[in-house]
Amino acid sequence: MVSYKRLNPEDVQFSSAVLSEEPRPVHEEVPMQEPEEASLLPQRPSCSVTTGLLVIGALLLLLCGGWLLGMLWLHRPSNLQPHRPPPPASAQTPDSQVKTGVNDTAAAFRREACSLIPEAWRFDCYPERGVIVTRELCEARNCCFIPASSPSFSAIRPSGRNGIPWCFYPPDFPSYSLVSINDTTLGQKGTLVRDVKTYYQADILNLEVEIRHETDTRLRVRITDPSNSRFEVPISVPNPTKKAESPEYIVELSKQPFGVVVKRSSTGAVLLNTTVAPLFYADQFLQFSTSLQSQFIYGLGEHRSTFLHDVHWNTLTMWARDVPPMEQTNLYGAHPFYLAMEDGGNAHGFFLLNSNAMDVVLQPAPAVTWRTIGGILDFYVFLGPDPGSVIEQYVEVIGYPAMPIYWALGYHLCRWGYNTSNSTWEVVKSMRNNRIPQDVQWNDIDYMDQFMDFTFDSTKFATLPDLVKDLHAHDQRYVMILDPGISSTQPEGSYWPYDEGMRRGVFIKDAEGKTLIGKVWPGLTAYPDFSDDVTHEWWHDNLQRFHEKVPFDGLWIDMNEPSNFLDGSTNGCPSNSLENPPYTPGILGGLLRAKTLCATAQQKHSIHYNMHSLYGLMEAKASASALKKITVKRPFVISRSTFPSQGMYSGHWLGDNRSQWKDLYTSIAGILTFNLLGIPLVGADICGFSEEPQEELCVRWTQLGAFYPFTRNHNAIDLKPQDPTAFSPLARSAMKQALLLRYSLYPVLYTLFHHAHVHGHTVARPIMFEFPKDVRTYGIDKQFLWGKSLLVTPVLDPGVDYVDGYFPEGLWYDYYTGDSLHSKGEELRLHAPLDKINLHLREGSVIPTQAPNLTLWVSSGQPLHLVSALSEDGSASGDLFWDDGESIDTYENKKYSYIVFSVAQNVMTSHVLHSNVEATYITVETVSIYGVKQTPDAVLVNSQVATFTYRANQVLTVVDLGLNLSQNFTISWM
Repeated sequence: MVSYKRLNPEDVQFSSAVLSEEPRPVHEEVPMQEPEEASLLPQRPSCSVTTGLLVIGALLLLLCGGWLLGMLWLHRPSNLQPHRPPPPASAQTPDSQVKTGVNDTAAAFRREACSLIPEAWRFDCYPERGVIVTRELCEARNCCFIPASSPSFSAIRPSGRNGIPWCFYPPDFPSYSLVSINDTTLGQKGTLVRDVKTYYQADILNLEVEIRHETDTRLRVRITDPSNSRFEVPISVPNPTKKAESPEYIVELSKQPFGVVVKRSSTGAVLLNTTVAPLFYADQFLQFSTSLQSQFIYGLGEHRSTFLHDVHWNTLTMWARDVPPMEQTNLYGAHPFYLAMEDGGNAHGFFLLNSNAMDVVLQPAPAVTWRTIGGILDFYVFLGPDPGSVIEQYVEVIGYPAMPIYWALGYHLCRWGYNTSNSTWEVVKSMRNNRIPQDVQWNDIDYMDQFMDFTFDSTKFATLPDLVKDLHAHDQRYVMILDPGISSTQPEGSYWPYDEGMRRGVFIKDAEGKTLIGKVWPGLTAYPDFSDDVTHEWWHDNLQRFHEKVPFDGLWIDMNEPSNFLDGSTNGCPSNSLENPPYTPGILGGLLRAKTLCATAQQKHSIHYNMHSLYGLMEAKASASALKKITVKRPFVISRSTFPSQGMYSGHWLGDNRSQWKDLYTSIAGILTFNLLGIPLVGADICGFSEEPQEELCVRWTQLGAFYPFTRNHNAIDLKPQDPTAFSPLARSAMKQALLLRYSLYPVLYTLFHHAHVHGHTVARPIMFEFPKDVRTYGIDKQFLWGKSLLVTPVLDPGVDYVDGYFPEGLWYDYYTGDSLHSKGEELRLHAPLDKINLHLREGSVIPTQAPNLTLWVSSGQPLHLVSALSEDGSASGDLFWDDGESIDTYENKKYSYIVFSVAQNVMTSHVLHSNVEATYITVETVSIYGVKQTPDAVLVNSQVATFTYRANQVLTVVDLGLNLSQNFTISWM
């Protein structure tokens, strides 16, 4: 479990030290040598009695003064300390008897000062895992040691867990000082100096801090080593040249200790305050902490958790890892971004642009500590002020998500274990025979010849090319899986991907410069280095060659953390500080190389130590680029491993989940979180990947999955089939209805993705985004919205025919009937038989729908039905983005139509803001308007009398309109 390298005394370079003669006990799993006790305070020379008395007096004065300054530092006024700790209780009795003498008097003063720090504000001074943190170990770091009052926490720090720290920083712990500051064209640049080394080796004592006022709502802070170049994340970010003119933030700099305080100009709310704990900046240990405005924190992917993170001593580790989704461990992706809510409904965001292994520690002060083992400190603060604006500002930095090809939004079907192309084909035919919508058929690794990329089994999958041809003939598409590991054991000349890869030098090298060999499904494998442009060309050539045999339409890139069945390589990994850093975050397996490559592996851009969590991003970029060239259409890529900016190149699925009700529920938090992270094309394996699926669970999951932005049913080998045709007629019918519902809402979903692509909006949206002043929405992750209009309330429990859902204050309409519901902001019980998922339309909305069909190609050509939900004042609005569904950059090249619908004073209007030929093929046939309070005497369409129906639940419907979508129209009633 222990993965860090314990520091020897010679590795710790203090200005002076007091060495203890007593050995330091450690957990029995850690047989390595303990560091000797050292003090950050100067060692006192021997002295005479007179001199000793003078020194004692001076020391007492200094200690008292230091303690007072420390307390002032900790409890500084609210202009520098947003959340002051509560008034301290009376000093705790020290847990060991205080003896007479100078040392013991000083220790008593110190313990008195330490005891006044509330538990919630104690920042961990000894975060290493697997160690019994004793007083001696703690005080060797010049930190406070007080066992936590809660008996549920231990001094032993197990992997991936945290608790109230027993060892924590005192207020006077040495940090950096700001010794100079100068104005720049974008803000300020200053020099930071540390006078005293820390307990981590390779301290960088002189730093440069740069404050960049990039936009009125975006602040960037960079802390770098001015003497040496350090690794920086190689993604493109904006590089403004002009300082923001009217920033919505105020920046204050604390000089001693150095810290950055960021306030919201309009409210004075402190969004960032790094003075709450010391700054560390060593070669392999960078750490800073900040207070938080509230306990409402979201993002920080990828982890399996509730949507709202727990701030009660919760450590979230980031280091891409192949592991089935489980709580309290690092998963497939790394996303060091959070969104935080403030009092009053404002929101802000924080992004640390760093790809090294890290821990993010949330504690109930509330506060957060960022602890990473490489790179630089380069972070952004986004001012919002509403949650949606925060995401827009974040996405503007990392890159807007790609506009998906139309069929990406249809129903996808896959499993590991079809075993043959013919059995795959039979499932497709069964779906057609049962008239169940399906746009895409997938294959897992069983289609390959001995699990080797760019091959297919010529016996079991001999008819694969014919299957793909048949899919295309029925307006359906084919997606195949690819793993990055390339088989390295085939006879020379028999496997072109490896032979050509060796010739071009595309594979990752070990520390000695030899091709690193690991092991995955095909056996011993080499790993392409996607940080090298040469590898991108090689990847394209392989895909092109295979496409000529099997004309696939999209790619599923899996195992790209990258995954390895070994730890490191067949030859192991070197024993050095890169493989065993002074501090290792709480990654699963305890080692950087656990089930992946050696940290010392060499890539074109940098060592794997820095590049690991970027691997999936870079493979996705290579895959999307290759698909664009091969298909000359928008690329479709779904990736398991992700990093910020991934949405520009791929979508994501939430990994190898289980067929359990809990997994059904947690999928919602995953979907919502990835929409915050700029990857809106996201879904979970419908019905679960592993374990036998229950029929009821699969029905409910298909209903929920119909509202995932990316909808795929996928299960594992040797399990029963779980496609809709595998179940009873009743279940099959319920699943079919759910999928037809999704297909009918395709115009809504496609328009939402347009706004995500152009503006950075979310598609699957947390309710709190639309109701940020309603605190009761902050923790909701059993319901969600599509955009701002459609409220989805799925059943997440077995054996019930109802569901409880929260409805924010306002007017809501049952989507299916138009029945109205006036809510004061309350939870309501809804009828939910097995064949129904509750869907409500928010007042003030107009949404376009279509008659569904078996594929989106057919559905998207159907006439439109507009559904309008009027607000109390009779108004509503909505929009539609429409293009050919597959051409690249239609918005950028102005080859699209955009129509705005609005209702006011009993008149619906359609206003074509941008027109393209595609819209001329579509008509508006029917309109339903919910909330028309009186029976109309007449309805006019473009001033012509039209027939209509009006129901007692205040629903007005006009049919047989035949209105061309590309032309403005009006519908009025009186």
